[in-house]
Amino acid sequence: MKIAVIGQSLFGQEVYSQLRKEGHEVVGVFTVPDKNGKVDPLGLEAEKDGVPVFKFSRWRAGGQAISDVVAKYQALGAELNVLPFCSQFIPMEVINAPRHGSIIYHPSLLPRHRGASAINWTLIHGDKKGGFTIFWADDGLDTGDILLQKECEILPDDTVSTLYNRFLFPEGIKGMVQAVRLIAEGKAPRLPQPEEGATYEGIQKKETAKINWEQPAEAIHNWIRGNDKVPGAWTEAGGQKVTFFNSTLNTAGLVPEGEALPIPEAHRPGVVTKGGLVLFGNDNKMLLVKNIQLEDGKMIPASHFFRGEDNTVLELTKAELVTMEAVRTVWKRILPNILEVEDSTDFFKSGAASVDVVRLVEEVKELCDGVELENEDIYMATTFKDFIQLLVRKLRGDDKESECIIDYVEKAVNKLVLQMPHQLFIGGKFVDAEGAKTYDTINPTDGSVICQVSLAQASDVDKAVAAAKDAFENGLWRKISARDRGQLLYRLADLMEEHQEELATIEALDAGAVYTLALKTHVGMSIQTFRYFAGWCDKIQGSTIPINQARPNRNLTLTRKEPIGVCGIIIPWNYPLMMLSWKTAACLAAGNTVVIKPTQVTPLTALKFAELTLKAGIPKGVINILPGSGPLVGQRLSDHPDVRKIGFTGSTEVGKHIMKSCALSNVKKVSLELGGKSPLIIFADCDLNKAVQMGMSSVFFNKGENCIAAGRLFVEDSIHDQFVQKVVEEVRKMKIGNPLDRDTNHGPQNNQAHLQKLIEYCQHGIKEGATLVCGGKQVPRPGFFFEPTVFIDVEDHMFIAKEESFGPVMIISRFASGDVDTVLSRANATEFGLASGVFTRDISKALYISEKLEAGTVFINTYNKTDVAAPFGGFKQSGFGKDLGEAALNEYLRVKTVTFEY
Repeated sequence: MKIAVIGQSLFGQEVYSQLRKEGHEVVGVFTVPDKNGKVDPLGLEAEKDGVPVFKFSRWRAGGQAISDVVAKYQALGAELNVLPFCSQFIPMEVINAPRHGSIIYHPSLLPRHRGASAINWTLIHGDKKGGFTIFWADDGLDTGDILLQKECEILPDDTVSTLYNRFLFPEGIKGMVQAVRLIAEGKAPRLPQPEEGATYEGIQKKETAKINWEQPAEAIHNWIRGNDKVPGAWTEAGGQKVTFFNSTLNTAGLVPEGEALPIPEAHRPGVVTKGGLVLFGNDNKMLLVKNIQLEDGKMIPASHFFRGEDNTVLELTKAELVTMEAVRTVWKRILPNILEVEDSTDFFKSGAASVDVVRLVEEVKELCDGVELENEDIYMATTFKDFIQLLVRKLRGDDKESECIIDYVEKAVNKLVLQMPHQLFIGGKFVDAEGAKTYDTINPTDGSVICQVSLAQASDVDKAVAAAKDAFENGLWRKISARDRGQLLYRLADLMEEHQEELATIEALDAGAVYTLALKTHVGMSIQTFRYFAGWCDKIQGSTIPINQARPNRNLTLTRKEPIGVCGIIIPWNYPLMMLSWKTAACLAAGNTVVIKPTQVTPLTALKFAELTLKAGIPKGVINILPGSGPLVGQRLSDHPDVRKIGFTGSTEVGKHIMKSCALSNVKKVSLELGGKSPLIIFADCDLNKAVQMGMSSVFFNKGENCIAAGRLFVEDSIHDQFVQKVVEEVRKMKIGNPLDRDTNHGPQNNQAHLQKLIEYCQHGIKEGATLVCGGKQVPRPGFFFEPTVFIDVEDHMFIAKEESFGPVMIISRFASGDVDTVLSRANATEFGLASGVFTRDISKALYISEKLEAGTVFINTYNKTDVAAPFGGFKQSGFGKDLGEAALNEYLRVKTVTFEY
């Protein structure tokens, strides 16, 4: 069939293209004249196809059809006019000319909402059903016979844009093509429009879009969404004309607490909250507006109404600079009358219209692999510089709005004002747990409540895993280069360093860590870990392997090291930030995404870390953090079918349970760093003063809450008494006190339950006959303080000789002088094998013992000397797999073999 397409816009372009694909001959396209040097999309597409294009500024003059225009149209011999979207008035001489007449698309269910603003009025009236009509054109205003109608449900928060994009645009294109098909087949109906229920509303303009506040909240919401985006519902507020966008009635759980915004004609003042602007109808019910356009045209999040402008400028990576130039080219294509697109170039002041917004969004989405970009974003960032900053934040997952709505708990501590997030961190946002469940996190120094923390539920695990999976499969993280991934981790390490005093103070507050130690080790080593693994990102390589050739052809075999996918990381309470860093840095360097479960009793540095990942630009969903209980959150992570790896540090008992769950669920890869009872052997030929110093550190470092703590010291008989005497002298010098005091070297135990276990542990030792030299009791002061403790005369069969205390308890046993093999046998007579140590000046003896000790780490003439470059992990029931060093990367990678034949 020969068709003339009369209209404009992307909708018209798509209808035109689909009709040609159906095999119809488009004999001519009639569209609007170029505006500011820009060609309408319909005309542009037709010109590419060599179809005649006409751009009449008007079809009539003085109420009569322009004969020359009509003649040019008639010369084409069209059999049907198709008007997908047309803003011009077409004379009846053209409408009636083809033998099949003319069909028009209208975005409402006629006869309801006749007129040019049909979509607006569908929403303003709160219609529950919407849709479109394709009708036969006549000389009335949208009164012709109906050919085809399709309807859809109107969602509570639909706007003109969402309704159009979800249904009216895609289904409307299909509907127009279907209508033409019915005409070609001679099956097209002509159903007269009923007059019952017919309505006609005028064109919505800015001057008529002012909000009437004397109506219920639902009616106000409908008015705002019905005018969103054009012309925009407005009111006077805060001394200026403001326009509201993105309204919702979904205010469940919203507390209208914030700064009042006076609105002269409203029933009550609005309230600017972290979630947006709360408005009230005359029925006292609430609605929430999320975006506001100020009188100067600037669009801002409603939650920012009283805030100053954020002038933070992101420093772009090399890859992001390349993206910026590609986007600049897109702007140049859309704005042909602009010679150069500069940072200050304003999209709309340069002549862009609403159709160009859609085009920009779609082109940038295609350029940036489907980045989440909405029409709304263009209005929020109208200059090229602002748009690039917004785009890069989205690509990184560093949406400033998300950063700005963190609900901090603030505390003045250690000459700092701590700002501590306390909610779950899922998909780049801090959110409440399901059912708003919370728990108290306790300061072990005095037993007081620090704050309430969101308590994750099983459903929150599912949400976090879904966010991590989406980030891994569809997000930017998988698409950026390994080198750019490394740059993001370097940036994160820099931010951790900038905030190191704050992080160390939180560790002291939440975990009882001595501040000076936290600054050096808990936080300092965390920073070093991220920097170390950031350097590994672009050095993860496969290999080429010679194999037997398939003669006469040849073969090439290579291996690829690939990320596993979504990883679950479950960390203990003794080094909250450092244990998180040891596992997470390697996991991210390998290219995975992660759901982290910090232990329930020390969640706060993990949540502060989450905030820093936002500032660093880590894309949303890559890192998710869920404070919660092990039996619920840890179990769900271990069972979850979309989690492909679990990294766990904790007790052997729980590690076995996790290993079983990982096997039964989906055979997850697992690495386990479990309990220890690390032996330290001190020979008579050692440097005794150093052995005492290091022996003290091996037990009392970090209050004994140290996975590699020397659980049992074997001291050669000839120096035993002297060693014990020196140790006791040193113990009595230790200052027990507030971990924030700079001269404190022994702080509180982490939690009340652990303190009680230590008391019972020591009572067990006394009961079995070991000699308590000092300590063994709770310190009589508020908080969870336990005395540094020394036991001697500990025999191999005793409970305290076999079981880990995980506290400041030194267990000393004698061994006969010169009996190396016997003491080795005793040291290895344990199911644990995390670490070990030996002090001797005899290098041959040291090497022999290091070979025989069954432990993942052997320290010689030192102790606790771990480094980010040295692999760390245990043997036997202390687990398997490694943290730190190159070996840790392999825990988060899978090897794929690829073989070619040629």
